[in-house]
Amino acid sequence: MYYPAMLNLKNKKCAVIGGGSVAFRKCLALLECDALVKVVSPVFQEDFNELDPMRVSLVSGIFEASYVEDCFLVIAATGEKEINREIYNYCEKNSILVNIVDEPELCSFIAPAFLQRGDLVISVSTGGKAPALAKKIKEDISKTYPVEYAGYVKTMGLIRAEILKKGFPPQERKKMITELSYLSHEELTAYYENILNF
Repeated sequence: MYYPAMLNLKNKKCAVIGGGSVAFRKCLALLECDALVKVVSPVFQEDFNELDPMRVSLVSGIFEASYVEDCFLVIAATGEKEINREIYNYCEKNSILVNIVDEPELCSFIAPAFLQRGDLVISVSTGGKAPALAKKIKEDISKTYPVEYAGYVKTMGLIRAEILKKGFPPQERKKMITELSYLSHEELTAYYENILNF
């Protein structure tokens, strides 16, 4: 079983090995987390040229250990089993988080399917055994938590901050926040306006 975790990649050095469409998607996902990304490949699809050169460096060539030695995290999407094994072995030996796309046995972490609504992130994983099922479950969840939940979470955060500032006793504070989580966004917004004038 994998240990569920949310990684802070802001300004962390990460690498993607591969220059195709899968590698491009992985690169975009890392950029969304504010990582600094190095992409290594003999050939790159054109989309890579549109990425911010301040956040992405393109290295033309095949994998070499020196390209990832200072990385926090590495994702390999080469489609070449021998190269993937080399990448995995190096990263494991040097305590670098590594994910080999479509080879869960060569991963120290796996990337789950996830639904994002602002700061709300819901992840679904099958431990790499059934990615299509994870995607289907994510789609089911999206019907329960539509895009409007981004605003809901933001308002909830503002209310929680105000409640903490007001200095309510811990038990009362916990009870208030729990009850608020069952309100609609409109009710939350009205509550927030009231608490500001408390």
